[in-house]
Amino acid sequence: MTKPVIGIAGSVIIDSGGMFPGYRRSYVNEDYVDSVVQNGGIPYIIPVIEDDDVIKGQLEHVQGLILSGGHDVDPHLYGEELLPKIGETWPARDHFDMLLLKLAEEKGIPVLGVCRGAQIINVAHGGSLYQDISYRKELTYKHEQGNTPTLPTHGMKVKKGTKLAKVLGKTDFMVNSFHHQLIKKVAPDLIESAVAPDGVPEGVENKAGTVIGVQWHPEMLHRNPDTAFMNNLFKFVINNAK
Repeated sequence: MTKPVIGIAGSVIIDSGGMFPGYRRSYVNEDYVDSVVQNGGIPYIIPVIEDDDVIKGQLEHVQGLILSGGHDVDPHLYGEELLPKIGETWPARDHFDMLLLKLAEEKGIPVLGVCRGAQIINVAHGGSLYQDISYRKELTYKHEQGNTPTLPTHGMKVKKGTKLAKVLGKTDFMVNSFHHQLIKKVAPDLIESAVAPDGVPEGVENKAGTVIGVQWHPEMLHRNPDTAFMNNLFKFVINNAK
């Protein structure tokens, strides 16, 4: 049986030194690649492109899609101007990710959104974000833990009966956390599937059950024996690949 090809939406890193300062390189973090391979898929890095026809052509070559982490989502997409504490935005990448998501949903291709990917799913469906954790008035726990990618640092509760609960097989566990933006309003046509102890939404999914977004980083946890169940998120994409 042929293994399914899983597209991982990429980003760009710009060299800050060396022989080619300012040189742009298409990439994804290797943990995404390893997570796909370890769970029976063929990883296919999709570079950011600004040509819609090319983006449509890219999606034709994959049977599942992962939206990776990275840049802050442009607040203009949810009706706000940029506030002082927002990080780097890249509207062209927002358009790229959102078009991939739209096409995947139209085709019924399974989608996993990670961190920024979860935020993209929420904003694309009409939800909003806090541009920085400091703009949330309620008591908010630490969501940006530092340089310990495999260490879970805060709790997570998944709502029973959701697709996420079925996929993970767990509803109460610890996660790693590397984000300064938060989901504010969950999109009206999405289901809020997971919430941190401080009330911040950290999981969303569509009603068709083909799209799951998580705010934490399962690709960094999949090798940790204590969090090996995170592999189920990648199996969700691979086993349901179209």
